Amino acid sequence: MLFKVRSAAVYGIDAHVIDVEVDFSGVKLDKEQFNTVGLPDAAVRESRDRVRSAIKNSGFDIPPTRITINLAPADLKKEGSGFDLPIAIGILGAYGALHIKDVSNFLLVGELGLDGSLRAVQGMLPIAVAARAQGIPNLIIPASNAREAAVVKGVNVYPVKSLLEVRELLNSAAFGTITATPLQVETADLLNEMQHFPFDFKDVRGQHVAKRALEVAAAGGHNILMIGPPGSGKTMLAKRLPSILAPLRFEEALETTKIHSVAGVLDAEQGLVTHRPFRSPHHTISDAGLIGGGMMPRPGEVSLAHNGLLFLDELPEFPRNVLEVMRQPLEDGMVTIARAAMSLSFPARFMLAAAMNPCPCGYFNDKSRECMCTPPMIQRYVSKVSGPLLDRIDIHIEVPAVQYKELRGGTAAEGSEEIRARVLAARHRQHDRFSQAAERTKGSAKGASRQIFSNSQMNTQQIRIYCELSSDAERLLERAMQQQGLSARAHDRILKVARTIADLGGEQDIAVKHIAEAIQYRTLDRSYWS
Repeated sequence: MLFKVRSAAVYGIDAHVIDVEVDFSGVKLDKEQFNTVGLPDAAVRESRDRVRSAIKNSGFDIPPTRITINLAPADLKKEGSGFDLPIAIGILGAYGALHIKDVSNFLLVGELGLDGSLRAVQGMLPIAVAARAQGIPNLIIPASNAREAAVVKGVNVYPVKSLLEVRELLNSAAFGTITATPLQVETADLLNEMQHFPFDFKDVRGQHVAKRALEVAAAGGHNILMIGPPGSGKTMLAKRLPSILAPLRFEEALETTKIHSVAGVLDAEQGLVTHRPFRSPHHTISDAGLIGGGMMPRPGEVSLAHNGLLFLDELPEFPRNVLEVMRQPLEDGMVTIARAAMSLSFPARFMLAAAMNPCPCGYFNDKSRECMCTPPMIQRYVSKVSGPLLDRIDIHIEVPAVQYKELRGGTAAEGSEEIRARVLAARHRQHDRFSQAAERTKGSAKGASRQIFSNSQMNTQQIRIYCELSSDAERLLERAMQQQGLSARAHDRILKVARTIADLGGEQDIAVKHIAEAIQYRTLDRSYWS
């Protein structure tokens, strides 16, 4: 007898519906023959032992016979333990243990324990999206994955804990009524929950210039590099940067959650990523760990930081080949990993924050301590960060050592709440501007481009529209380009930063003072890398 069940497999951050076809010969043999075809990996092939024990320990007695399981389409490689549940249900259906004969309205995914219990699997959110796209109304999944899948509207998510529970649910559907209640999750309530951060800018004494630069970076989503001696507060400032970032919009949260779900780092209780990610990998990370990779490619740190912040502390200590792989995602917001079997793309639109010392000993240009490094040593050290990578960082600032009077001063520093209010106001101006532009171009070729949420994501055409300059500002920018030898990329990034500075000030037009401040953030590399 043949029985068909629908499941899904994840490739990149998208899922494909898989047909699980189970056939048994009906001829009783001395020893059971269990064959799985359709390009299964080791985890799928091993499912026969888990499924056999789960069915037996759930109270079913299956006589030994030849069982053939086909995972279609057969030319796609299948991996993971999520096929355990559909294979088990297919076997029960083939042996007549189910009242229902057609389960095409159900998509089943889950790993089975030997006792018949269900365990969570990775990538459930893309699977729920694929089920909705294919018009499959019901999704039966482990209870641990339920909140994650329930954020997708248009699909009934039934959380289950055991194989017997799945059988009862399907048998009730055979009589026209499903006794179980689908899980409901209010995504708006999740995103609107009060966000709490362990660090606050009020703990930072002094460093007013650095705080201002971080505020500009947060308001426009700009990349930032901090250079300063040890103990000046670079890492302290970076750890407080998430406390002033704008909250995630639902479209951003959904895309970020898909990546975290596929990577297996999603909090099962939360179900949806509601805070902007903050990733801070150690400098011993490999290029594959940073960019992603593997035989079946998985997202790396740049993708896990999508719509959030990637902080690289001690930037020159990272291997040069690791840093260079970031050049393409910093420009395109996307990582494409090509393998012989397939080519997958992962979103990687993140804000880069980096910190470094000015020299090996760390005290070059420090007024309180003498630098012991020779000019060639300093040049070798800073040259570990290449010019092309540095050109993709919008803001370069120096973070000097904090003076004693500032450390012990009684004046309270400005907190994250006040800074965040200004950042949110600037983000609202950007959102209104880009939303109106999207409405005007809806249905046209221009409107087919991806939605943008911040000034740093503007393309060349949008820069020309939203970054018009007065004649005085034009002359100032031209003089800076000629004197400092700035590239065309630096020209565009200066305009983006100036647009953000104007938004923070609530001004419609970019003035000379906005261009001057933006140029100031591009001069530091000329003193260290010249």
